[in-house]
Amino acid sequence: MNCSHLLTTQAYLDNELDVAHALVAAQHMEGCAACRALRDDLLVIRNGLRTEATYHPAPAALRAAVIRLMRGQGGAAKREPWWSRLGFTSRAFLGGAGIGALAGAACVALVLTLNPPSGGMARDVAAAHIRSLVGTHLIDVASSDSHTVKPWFAGHADVSPPADDFGGDGFSLVGGRIDYVNARRAAVTVYRHGAHIINVFAWADLGDVKPGVRQSNGYNLVSWRENDLFMCAVSDAGKDELLKLAALIQKSGHSVE
Repeated sequence: MNCSHLLTTQAYLDNELDVAHALVAAQHMEGCAACRALRDDLLVIRNGLRTEATYHPAPAALRAAVIRLMRGQGGAAKREPWWSRLGFTSRAFLGGAGIGALAGAACVALVLTLNPPSGGMARDVAAAHIRSLVGTHLIDVASSDSHTVKPWFAGHADVSPPADDFGGDGFSLVGGRIDYVNARRAAVTVYRHGAHIINVFAWADLGDVKPGVRQSNGYNLVSWRENDLFMCAVSDAGKDELLKLAALIQKSGHSVE
């Protein structure tokens, strides 16, 4: 791979950029084969870790020892070390360079990667929602017909989520697209509700994030599990409106694949 923006792309994929720089990095990546290849490689690694790596919880004694070490054994929290702010990929590069002292931190990073906090997921989804609104990638397939959008997902995405039109209830199906959140590919169903755009993200449910109602960067997010999918609706519409759409999707009675 040969691109002067690879490190920036890596930082973007590790969620280390603010929204403004993330938008620039995302737009660059769409037009750069080298950066897209980096994204795809990272996606393969992360998916492999989530689906094939075994998970062994740390014994209570080890957990207590690590907490004491991080607090300097004095009870008061110390300033976060510089390496703890690095993303998973950056830590992997440092480990490959022979910094054995970071081995313990890398193990902790692996747990955080497999079990990302809800707040981090919310920020990632909100950033993807913003990118879709300010960029040119809101819709890959434009249609209000479920029989057009859902089969399109089946041929282009890892999952085929519900894609019903609820225009009679105020939620008109606009279409669908493929997007990436934290290097994980998602199927996105797009709705219009008045002046608001609602993106409904769907992934295979790996059980690593919890459903619920959150807010991030001024956007409301409602997430839930739909059979074998994890779904998250995001918009600047009110949370009650998102909950209504979520209920409509769950009551639609269509199976997911």
